[in-house]
Amino acid sequence: MRKSVIKGIFAGVSIILLSLIAMYLGLVFYYKDGFSYGTWINGIYCTGKSINEVNEELIKQCSYEGLTITDCDGKSYTILPEDVGLSYDYKNTLELYLERQNPYLWVDNLIEKSGEKSMEPQVSYDKTAFDHLLSQMDFLTGKEDEDRVVRLQKGDEGYYLVNERVHVLDEALACRLIKEAFEGFQKELDLEAAGCYRDLPLTEKMKEQIALWDKLEEYQDCGIVYQLGEDRIPIDGSVVCNWLVLNEDGSPALDEAGNLCTDEKLVWQFIDDLADEYDTVGKTRSFHATRGDIVMVEGGIYGNKIDRQAEKEYLLKAFLEKRIENHIPAYTQMARKQGKDDIGDTYIEVDMTNQMMYYYVEGELMIETPVVTGNTSLRRGTPVGTNYVYNKQKNRILRGEDYASQVMFWIPVKGAIGIHDASWRAKYGGEIYKTNGSHGCINTPLEEVSKLYDMVEIGTPCVMFY
Repeated sequence: MRKSVIKGIFAGVSIILLSLIAMYLGLVFYYKDGFSYGTWINGIYCTGKSINEVNEELIKQCSYEGLTITDCDGKSYTILPEDVGLSYDYKNTLELYLERQNPYLWVDNLIEKSGEKSMEPQVSYDKTAFDHLLSQMDFLTGKEDEDRVVRLQKGDEGYYLVNERVHVLDEALACRLIKEAFEGFQKELDLEAAGCYRDLPLTEKMKEQIALWDKLEEYQDCGIVYQLGEDRIPIDGSVVCNWLVLNEDGSPALDEAGNLCTDEKLVWQFIDDLADEYDTVGKTRSFHATRGDIVMVEGGIYGNKIDRQAEKEYLLKAFLEKRIENHIPAYTQMARKQGKDDIGDTYIEVDMTNQMMYYYVEGELMIETPVVTGNTSLRRGTPVGTNYVYNKQKNRILRGEDYASQVMFWIPVKGAIGIHDASWRAKYGGEIYKTNGSHGCINTPLEEVSKLYDMVEIGTPCVMFY
């Protein structure tokens, strides 16, 4: 009885063992052409799957938006995957891994979790297209180190130093790092932070140019600003660079002490040029007439005139002393406003074609009246020009070769030409001036000239034109 029981137990155990062995060998056979039980690659469950199946799933996980390269100037350049035909493939790596995987030891993955793997794809892209994109990037010049120079150059802002030997990009290193970053799926590469820039050694001649630049930089550092009305004229490098004494080869000359030399005549020439531009006495002005058109008004005594001698002495001294200041120039004659637009919005306008006079105060029309100007048939026409009120008098007798006229209000604007009342006239405006005009003055109705006399200030411009 006992023997039969033992035989039964042995038979049962044998059946169980054989079943387990058969099941294990069955799984070995099942995993022979695929990945073993518990195999995970890059987070994908691969058990029992073929290489092609796993490869497709791994490729779907790949996502790369491209590489952004930043140079030392902060400019950015981008290489996109689609620009170079970037593709991914895991097949070779998967085949190698599968060959090394023993299907008889699939149980190890269950016990030790050794089936959890991380895998990088093989990357392929169009190298020619990649190199072409690189060649289009501004930071790659292809310039050899020996061709990089140090020189002084003169431009619109004055002298400046061209130093091609400082902070030079190591182009070979940069290209290598860019390629590695792209193939490594980096999103960004800062060439400065990556150590791609370096300084090249200098020759003695180069060092001399840099030393001369240090002198020029200090020379051009001028803080004087001319204030001409609303215009500001900075005496900066673009100006003072033209004052240097030069050698025959055009380079800045140095004195025995090694200092830069200033040509006084060139400083004076600057003042003359400035005065030619901003002196307005006697110049032709563009004037917007009340009648609506733009008239060109020639001549007259109104305007600004810079004191050239005083300014030549000032500027040379102030520049050499390295002053920093806003400077209003000295004038031998000053208008009510300085600058090129010296009339402003308060003025008298005499339209001799239409025989009308207007008076504006801060742009507002205060007086509008017909007048009678000089008799043109007798060649006594009122002169054209931009003049100004230089005096005011009441109860004045105006005298000429053939007349003596009593007026209540006298407002002279140029020599013996002025604005005044004319009690002997009953009418104004029209074409009276052509045959019965004045001796050159602007005859004005008493009521209007009295208002003008009370309101107008000495120095007010008077624009007179046909």
